[in-house]
Amino acid sequence: MQELEKDPSVVLNNDTLPNIQKQFNKLVTDVNYYKNSPQELHKDLMNDLQKEASALYNGYRSLLQSNSKKEQQKSMKEKKMKTNPKEISEKPSGFVPIGEHKLPPLPYSYDALEPYIDNEIMKLHHQKHHQSYVDGLNKAEREMEKARRNNDYHLIKHWEREAAFHGAGHYLHTIFWNIMNPKGGGKPKGDLLKEIKKSFYSFDAFKKHFSEAAKNVEGVGWAILVWSPRSHRLEILQSEKHQVLTQWDVIPLLVLDVWEHAYYLQYKNNRDEYVDNWWNVVCWDSVAKRFDQAKRVTWQPY
Repeated sequence: MQELEKDPSVVLNNDTLPNIQKQFNKLVTDVNYYKNSPQELHKDLMNDLQKEASALYNGYRSLLQSNSKKEQQKSMKEKKMKTNPKEISEKPSGFVPIGEHKLPPLPYSYDALEPYIDNEIMKLHHQKHHQSYVDGLNKAEREMEKARRNNDYHLIKHWEREAAFHGAGHYLHTIFWNIMNPKGGGKPKGDLLKEIKKSFYSFDAFKKHFSEAAKNVEGVGWAILVWSPRSHRLEILQSEKHQVLTQWDVIPLLVLDVWEHAYYLQYKNNRDEYVDNWWNVVCWDSVAKRFDQAKRVTWQPY
C-alpha cells in the first residue's frame, strides 16, 4: 500500500489488476477490523483506512486512464487506416500464428480502378474469392497442426494440397492488390527499367511477352514476373490455378490474375481485352519497391 501511495504507476506497470484486487481485499479486512476495534483506536485506524482508500482509488483511476489512452490510440490508428489508404503497406510487423492469416485491406476503394476493372468485380474478388483463400489456408494449417499434435497423418496429403492451393492464392492476391493503383500505367523507371531491358531487351518486348503469357494460361491461373536469385535476372512465368507450373526459389514482383472471376463480369470471355486494359492500372512504383528488396537476394548462379 505504501508503494502505491508513493506512485500508483509502479503497481500499474506490474500486474496491475491483481495488485489492485489485493489492495481492495486488504481494505475490506481493515474495515472489518475497524468495526470491532476499541473506540480509542478508531481515530488512528480511520486515518489509515482513508489513506488505503485514497491509494486504491488513485490506482484504479490510473488504470482506467491507461486503458482509455490505449483505446484512443487504437481508434486513431484504425481511423487513419480508413482515411489514409496510402498508409497501408506490406512492412513486416511480427509473424502470423498458425491458422491466423487475415484478409489484407485494399490500398484504394473498390471503384478506384474503373473503368478498367469495375467496382462489382473488385468487391467480389476481394471480399469473397480472396477471403475464401484465407479461410482455406487457415483451416489447412490448423488441421496439419492437429495432425502433428495427435501424430495422425492419414489425411496429410489432402491438407498439404489445400495449404498449397489456398496459400498460393492468398499470397498472390495480396501482391496483386498492391501492384495496382488508379494512377498507374506508363512505364517503370530507374533500376527496374534497366533490369527489364537487360533481361528482355526492351520494355515493349517484356510487355508483349508478359501479355501473351497471361492470355495463354491454360484454364485459370496467373502471369508472374519474378526475380530469380539463381540466374540473377528477371523471368516471366505462368501458373495454372495458383501453384501449378511455376518455379521454386524465385520472388514474384508483378502478378496478373487471369482466373475468370477477375474479369468475366465486365469482359465476359474476352480475356485479351482485360489483359490489355490492365496495364493502365499497374503501379510501377510498387513493383520497383518489391524489386529493390528482391534483388538483394542472390544465390550462387547455376
